[in-house]
Amino acid sequence: MEPTLFRGRRERKLGQNLAVRLEGITKRFGDQKAVDNVSLDIRDGEFFSLLGPSGCGKTTLLRMIAGFDTPDEGRVIIGGKDMTEVPPYLRPVNTVFQNYALFPHMTVEQNIAFGLRMKKMPRDEIARRVQWALELINLPGYEKRRTDQMSGGQRQRIALARALVNEPEVLLLDEPLSALDLKLRQELRVDLMNLQERLGITFIFVTHDQEEALVMSDRIAVMNKGRIEQLGPTEEIYELPKTAFVAKFIGDSNLIPAQALEPRKVRTALGEFVLDEEDALTPGQEVLLSIRPEKIRLFRDKPNLPNVFRARIDDIIYTGSENQYVLLADGQRLMCETLNQDIQEPGHEEFTYDEEVWVALTPEKLVVIEGGVEGSNPYA
Repeated sequence: MEPTLFRGRRERKLGQNLAVRLEGITKRFGDQKAVDNVSLDIRDGEFFSLLGPSGCGKTTLLRMIAGFDTPDEGRVIIGGKDMTEVPPYLRPVNTVFQNYALFPHMTVEQNIAFGLRMKKMPRDEIARRVQWALELINLPGYEKRRTDQMSGGQRQRIALARALVNEPEVLLLDEPLSALDLKLRQELRVDLMNLQERLGITFIFVTHDQEEALVMSDRIAVMNKGRIEQLGPTEEIYELPKTAFVAKFIGDSNLIPAQALEPRKVRTALGEFVLDEEDALTPGQEVLLSIRPEKIRLFRDKPNLPNVFRARIDDIIYTGSENQYVLLADGQRLMCETLNQDIQEPGHEEFTYDEEVWVALTPEKLVVIEGGVEGSNPYA
């Protein structure tokens, strides 16, 4: 049976083979390890994202896949062949950069065809591929326009077409949307996702934007200080963070230091909490409890629920679609998010500044992060 990954309700079918394999990749710049012993496998047809803050090593890793940098240790295998020492122009990959890297003195057609002409491809074949690429990016009829006459979104589409027209086995995208405004980024990331699914080409996408990675990717590698902190499907990365760094970097998360009393019961500064039935801790073990702001529930009257405590609303942040409540309880600050609904809807409640509320943390929504209390609550 063909392996599948699931992205929401859409079933993603991937190839049986590996598109890229990295084996123990290390890259140093002076005494600093930019990438530290990274190994991972990326499947044929996968939309794979390298996600992390600036300086975490994600772009350096992408450059080693592209061949622009050579690892000090380890191997880069593409399509089953060792490409570690192979120059970029002989690798079956193409790269789309953040700054477009287009030739402003050339037309759209000339930019897209540049790589094909370097390969001395027949004119008829070049014309056919350029037309195919223009239709692919929804810019037919723009062949004779100069790229400096195009908008930022159009130029990024042209850069994408120039890479795809060479029919690479793997397309590398180095933060290609970061220079665009929010609305255009949202539009293009959906286009990218649909385009990748239509073509079936392996995409490796570098970004520091958590939402971009969550929207588009089959799997995400979250990087920090040259290493992979967590690797897995998008839902798993968000719902089940394994480290405090991942919990705080992917979206927002409240981190609560706790000590185990029983296999499924802990003591915190907010009271004693029960955990999900799957959790099994050693009495005395120190852990962190992670809970997303949207999974915290607020009540005016005390509910008949586990893990309930009192808190005061210290601040309210209105974002349009949401209300964000900053809660203060026993000296600890927590963030809670609720959707902005119509005031007339049954069951709808809004809370006010300094109001005392009951807070409930559902056991199934509390994620246990082992390894002590490193990294206090980001809202404290």
